[in-house]
Amino acid sequence: MRIASILLAAGLMPLWAQDIKLPANLDKLSAKAEESVDITLDGSLLKMAARFLSDKDDPDVAKVKRLLAKLEGVYVRSYQFAEDGDYDRADVESVRSQVQSPPWGRIVGVRSRRDGANVDVFLKLPSNGTLGGAVIIVAEPRQLTFVNVVGTIDPDEVADLGGQFHIPKLHGSFSSRSKEDK
Repeated sequence: MRIASILLAAGLMPLWAQDIKLPANLDKLSAKAEESVDITLDGSLLKMAARFLSDKDDPDVAKVKRLLAKLEGVYVRSYQFAEDGDYDRADVESVRSQVQSPPWGRIVGVRSRRDGANVDVFLKLPSNGTLGGAVIIVAEPRQLTFVNVVGTIDPDEVADLGGQFHIPKLHGSFSSRSKEDK
């Protein structure tokens, strides 16, 4: 379950554009956690990283640069605990409640009674054909992870990267335009 959650989070990272408020006391969890991950990449840092990519000879790298240019930030908070229940489930619910109503929609919901793991993926679906946001929440008895990627991305641009950079090949088009019209 943990590997699938990480792969799903990595695959959906470039799809987000919404200010989701993480509970302030999540920072206190790092003191209780055996391991914690805090990734904060703001828009200026992402744009600087894009400048290091040379797109002169590689059209796929040019596509990645265009995607990075639209991102406003990537934020990951992950905590690993020694004991079950070392974090407050209310922290999870406070984030989940922010994405429970339109224009948000949950596209993945996994609940495991066997090991107590919960995974949710929410997308903000505006009417213009782009994704306006994505929230990924992984809550296991001893691990809690939130992924927040800020920026508006056209799903067809992500699909065009399929087969490159460890992104799976996606078949079909997400929009009403056909590949021949592009």
